[in-house]
Amino acid sequence: METHKAYFLSAILVLAMLSFLHVQSVQAARLSPVEPRILMPTGKDEPEVDDDGEEIGSRWAVLVAGSSGYGNYRHQADVCHAYQLLRKGGIKEENMVVFMYDDIAMHHLNPRPGVIINHPQGDDVYAGVPKDYTGEQVNTENLYAVLLGNKSAVKGGSGKVVDSKPNDRIFLYYSDHGGPGVLGMPNMPFLYAMDFIEVLKKKHASGSYKEMVMYIEACESGSIFEGIMPKDLNIYVTTASNAEEISWGT
Repeated sequence: METHKAYFLSAILVLAMLSFLHVQSVQAARLSPVEPRILMPTGKDEPEVDDDGEEIGSRWAVLVAGSSGYGNYRHQADVCHAYQLLRKGGIKEENMVVFMYDDIAMHHLNPRPGVIINHPQGDDVYAGVPKDYTGEQVNTENLYAVLLGNKSAVKGGSGKVVDSKPNDRIFLYYSDHGGPGVLGMPNMPFLYAMDFIEVLKKKHASGSYKEMVMYIEACESGSIFEGIMPKDLNIYVTTASNAEEISWGT
């Protein structure tokens, strides 16, 4: 009999605890609703200001899928997904430049023609993505011209460049294959570390940005910056791998 009473009391305690946790979760959900989007610090109602009280300028994004072919589906899917996240986060379409070969959405192997997803149960991330530079226009010359805001050096495409000002912030996302000191491109030449660093130095010297952030997803992508990236450019870089390791695609 005592054993049955103990089990009964334990069951009551468990049910009471579950009920308490449910109420707490409902209250938390009401107090802190979370929308499925990225909330940028500059997406506040009031203008963000720096330490000197000056309003921070515009935000720019350059998204690069450095490959072509259906076998490299993930690179263009990642770029399309990044575009959707940034748009939801408040970055204006006119301030985003997209490089993608654009050969997978309508590829004959695509089971959902005209649709690109970035996980098996994912929604279409292709819809609405601007095709600024596609096909042969996806090359290092155009990428460098876009970063430097050099409209006259751009060949083909939308002609859109990062026309940034001193208080602006820039985000660069790159997804592709890489190797020691090199990142792939669907058209030659590839992107080489020293050339890229020189472009970043020139951009900094022009005084046309406040901060820059770069996410580089490629094998051995750390080698693009390790030991050669100046520390005074006000650029934060994160890479998917160090200078000697593989970055496994998922």
